Amino acid sequence: MTLSRNIQTILNGTIQSIKAVIPLNLSYTPPTLLSQPYEVVEMAVLIGIVGDMKARIIIDASSHYFSSVGASMFGMPLEGEMLESFTGELGNMIAGNLCTVVAQQGLEIDITPPTVIVGQSKLYGFQQAFFLPVEVTDIGPMAIILTIDEDE
Repeated sequence: MTLSRNIQTILNGTIQSIKAVIPLNLSYTPPTLLSQPYEVVEMAVLIGIVGDMKARIIIDASSHYFSSVGASMFGMPLEGEMLESFTGELGNMIAGNLCTVVAQQGLEIDITPPTVIVGQSKLYGFQQAFFLPVEVTDIGPMAIILTIDEDE
């Protein structure tokens, strides 16, 4: 597959994975190109992609967003270390599901353990990045960032 086809496969697979993992109504708008640096304002989870493509997925949202998604999935709001742990696990579930979805399209990838980012941070060091806004009904927005680490 070409790099552009791999990127499209990952972005489409990410949307499918989010729909499978988060049991809420969501909508999204088409992805746009993003320039460096990307700024995390409050909380995010970063997961590396290796295999047929080298990239990273960043799921960025407010702590309220992650807590509300946790409450919808587990019946109770999450705070502190439990919220941070859940944020990493949510990223892990989405990325793990992504591996399965894209394998059906012929793209073989694996993921690295999640890295939770808490507080304001700037992310540099990627060749290309795509910004995919996702809105979850009654909770709010989250951003999915796909960074491409190397040309194929």
